[in-house]
Amino acid sequence: MNEIIASTAIGVGIILAAAGLGSALGWGMICSKYIEGIARQPEMRAQLMGQMLFTGGLMEAFPMIVLGLSMWFIFANPFVAAVG
Repeated sequence: MNEIIASTAIGVGIILAAAGLGSALGWGMICSKYIEGIARQPEMRAQLMGQMLFTGGLMEAFPMIVLGLSMWFIFANPFVAAVG
């Protein structure tokens, strides 16, 4: 049973790291396209900022969903229940 708990903890750590990396890369891409859009059409700055913040908010929701699933695996591990 300890192996299952340890393997789950390692898996959760990898999943959270991947979600954090994906979110950081997504924010980088969103912000770079925002700056590129301002460079092309400076008069669209306000509209582009609203779109950037909306899309960034959606991008930030993904790691929070992954965190919730990870907490479920840590505190209510279904693998331990299947063995025990």
